[in-house]
Amino acid sequence: MGRPTMNDVARRAGVSLKTVSRVVNGEATVDPALAARVRAAVAALGYRPNLGASMLRRNDRRTRTIGLLLDDAGDPFSALLHRAVEDEAHPRGVHVLSGSLDDDPDRELELATAFARRHADGLILAPAAPDQGYLARELQPGTPVVFVNRPATGYRADTVLAANRSGAAAATRHLIGHGHRRIAFLGATPRFATARSRRQGYRDAMREAGLPTCEAAVPEARGPAATAALLALAEPPTALFAAEHRLTVGALRALRREGLHRRIALVGFDDLPLADLLEPALTVVAEDPAAMGRAAARALFERIEGRAGEPREITIATTLIPRGSGELAP
Repeated sequence: MGRPTMNDVARRAGVSLKTVSRVVNGEATVDPALAARVRAAVAALGYRPNLGASMLRRNDRRTRTIGLLLDDAGDPFSALLHRAVEDEAHPRGVHVLSGSLDDDPDRELELATAFARRHADGLILAPAAPDQGYLARELQPGTPVVFVNRPATGYRADTVLAANRSGAAAATRHLIGHGHRRIAFLGATPRFATARSRRQGYRDAMREAGLPTCEAAVPEARGPAATAALLALAEPPTALFAAEHRLTVGALRALRREGLHRRIALVGFDDLPLADLLEPALTVVAEDPAAMGRAAARALFERIEGRAGEPREITIATTLIPRGSGELAP
């Protein structure tokens, strides 16, 4: 038996082909009893609509899908952002197609191109590649894009970012306020603008206080080794600011291994699951991935609905949460 068609659904439900088309395309004007018969026939036959043909029939030529490309869909930050986008999309009858980039520029190009060829109505993207100029070539004209968590290069569109610089400055000032003068910065390599902004926020606060900086820029996997190297300095820091959650985990491991987790103050950028259950509990500058996801989705749907104008930069505030580790005295 071949793939079931709309005609098959119409015959089984005892309705016209036009009625089936209206139900499949989500029109709300169909009599509820007829719509229920059509849905029952669709389920019984295992009918799957042809999205490309459906788009051509619709007056607005939309597929009711958007693409969402994040660093790692399994990461708690990405998962919360993803869910917020879904919560905005579902009431609009829009499905979210998602993928993980793993900081791989080639994967970004591959997945963004794949979603474009599936005629997604828009794209939310956390850039991994050094340049997003390829979007002008790959996307259908007029397809809106919103960048989230990281700014783009080579392509202008709405962007949703955390307050990275001011959040990092707040973390550093918090440690200064608790008496620390030797505060080390543990940051990711400055490939991404977010890492550079957090480094600058640390420098801002140290300069304001007239204090010398002490910086380590390392890949996330080298967090424990970088922390150990800082602790081995002739004048080791009395406090650490870890500007990325994987580096925070590395710093925690190194401090506990050396028995210094109650002596060296630590503030991390990004919250961690169960951070409040550590001893001492972890002080963090918390981003709000759910608010970022909502803002990105709303900005995208506004553009899909026809909003014009210059690209916007939407900043989502961070929150410093003192729990104990950032309040240790020098």
